[in-house]
Amino acid sequence: YFCRHGERWELQLKGSGKTPYSRNGDGRAVLRSSVREFLCSEAMHYLGIPTTRAASLVVSDDEVWRDQFYSGNIKKERGAIVLRLAKSWFRIGSLEILAHAGELDLQRRLLDFIIQEHFPLIAMNDSNRYLEFFSTVVSETANLIALWMSVGFAHGVCNTDNFSLLSITIDYGPFGFMDSYDPDFVPNTSDDERRYKIGNQANVGLFNLSKLLQALKPLLDPRQKQLASQILEGYVERYYVRFTELFKTKLGLLGENEDDKYLIAFLLKVSLFC
Repeated sequence: YFCRHGERWELQLKGSGKTPYSRNGDGRAVLRSSVREFLCSEAMHYLGIPTTRAASLVVSDDEVWRDQFYSGNIKKERGAIVLRLAKSWFRIGSLEILAHAGELDLQRRLLDFIIQEHFPLIAMNDSNRYLEFFSTVVSETANLIALWMSVGFAHGVCNTDNFSLLSITIDYGPFGFMDSYDPDFVPNTSDDERRYKIGNQANVGLFNLSKLLQALKPLLDPRQKQLASQILEGYVERYYVRFTELFKTKLGLLGENEDDKYLIAFLLKVSLFC
């Protein structure tokens, strides 16, 4: 933990090698992707989008073999390590994996820790605290993806392990920014099915939140499960409200007009063919 102005940040090294939780990879990172993460995370911060931060980048003497374009052409690249910071690195997948393994006691303890540390508006003695937690994550995830769309940012790998429970942008891998509007834009060359194309990010967010709800259900009573399902149903409206607010601000539109959404959609469609 790193403290500054009363804030607490978790430090994490990307590219330092294998950890006890590593899968089949070598745990290394190349200089190319490390520079991109450093620059983009800082750019996103100054664009006002919740994100991890980059504290330092160190070039390594290690040589790393990578297939940059997944074309079978493996090349040797220079390694690097990024020191990155976040208020928390817990993801939807952190709870999902415990629920899948039936580790409900550990899941409950972890969830209580996350709420106590990072959701101060939720009382720990509230029997509905998990429901309140879920409601907050749903709302803030909708907000985050709308912010991504407002700057043309495509994450590239929007699985549950890359979606933060604090609704911040994490794990900059094959991300990209659209040069011109294209809902089919995919920055990930390995995404042959275009699952994570930019126009599908909001839908994938809904899918990931449904997986979070599925993980939480063993900790909820029947009434809370029903309310949680209603909260999840409200995600789409929350996303479009925030999306509309952001694009109205870009266009300088004031007040409320039922034609605003049609104008935004029309302008995006026009830009698609420009």
